[in-house]
Amino acid sequence: MREVAIVGIGCTKFGEMWNKSFRDLFIEAGLMALTDAEVSGAQIEALYGGNMSAGMFLEQEHIGALIADYSGLTTNNIPSTRVEAACASGGLALRSGIIAVASGYHDVVISAGIEKMTDVGAEKAMDALASAADREWEAEVGATFPGLYAMMARAHMHELGTTREQLAQVAVKNHYHGSMNPRAQFRNKITIDTVINSPLVADPLRLFDCSPITDGAAAVVLVPAERAKEFTDTPIYVKAAAQASDTISLHDRRSLTSIDATTIAADRAFKMARLQRSQIDVAEVHDCFTIAEIMAIEDLGFFEKGAGGPVTLAGDTAIGGKIPINTSGGLKACGHPVGATGIKQAVEIVEQLRGDAGKRQVDGAEVGLTHNVGGTGGTVVVHILAR
Repeated sequence: MREVAIVGIGCTKFGEMWNKSFRDLFIEAGLMALTDAEVSGAQIEALYGGNMSAGMFLEQEHIGALIADYSGLTTNNIPSTRVEAACASGGLALRSGIIAVASGYHDVVISAGIEKMTDVGAEKAMDALASAADREWEAEVGATFPGLYAMMARAHMHELGTTREQLAQVAVKNHYHGSMNPRAQFRNKITIDTVINSPLVADPLRLFDCSPITDGAAAVVLVPAERAKEFTDTPIYVKAAAQASDTISLHDRRSLTSIDATTIAADRAFKMARLQRSQIDVAEVHDCFTIAEIMAIEDLGFFEKGAGGPVTLAGDTAIGGKIPINTSGGLKACGHPVGATGIKQAVEIVEQLRGDAGKRQVDGAEVGLTHNVGGTGGTVVVHILAR
């Protein structure tokens, strides 16, 4: 297997992009990535596009062909594949591209992610998101996506002592980070009181505990590591790309306070990278709800079980802390166009490792991690990248 490097990145602004179509967004992100890598479309040999629900949001399927067509990549008739794993679609598209290059099957590959969510009403959007859980045994009996994570939050609070203020601090921190990110959907700073006094969604989760409905796209260019310097002076090397699965239904899980697929994927990634948790300088984790970030930093092994809330409140996961988490603003503030999130996480880590993150730069960052979750943990993808 060959080593793989990221040599180009692109990411649109995230938010309610009323004046841009699905096609506009993926073209914008793709062109940014190609320009960053100084690669022409004629050099691209394959494309993997993460997308969760264009069929439900746009009534458009056959997304792989659509992206290739409107990106001008049908001239060379390259293989273009849609990758779907609910909210982990982007992360899995990245892993698929890495595997294609590592195997020697292709040399220059684009991995991208895209979602256009705001062109439908909130009810249809929530119904689409509910399909990331078990439709028959959860959604059809009234379990919403926020409701499932609310159960996890309640269990975590009951069993491990996590407090309402600790949950709120996740949102406060990520909004602070997002305030420094020009791509972020929300760039406003908030307080713990803002979160606690926002409208109730599913007890104990309130509006500011939840990631928003978002439009956006992101893309990266992958090449064999030995060719990376042909494209850029600052390649970022892929040290690990790991995936794990679990039951799609929350009620079949071993625990409500952990996502076992996160632990397994992380163990595989660190073994593959031959690194320790203490060597990670910055991480982008899946904070679709505030409780999700607290569980993630525990399940990834950065902190002991039950310590996620206290260390967050103490500032250990903020920029300047022990391990900065979600410097982009995370899903909570940067936004969560579900198919694009896993790629956006990689874009943020690449910028951090290049030293290009501006006001949110983590000093001396050399190794970063991304953690992308599908549904309530049915799929988890973890990547480790290094300068």
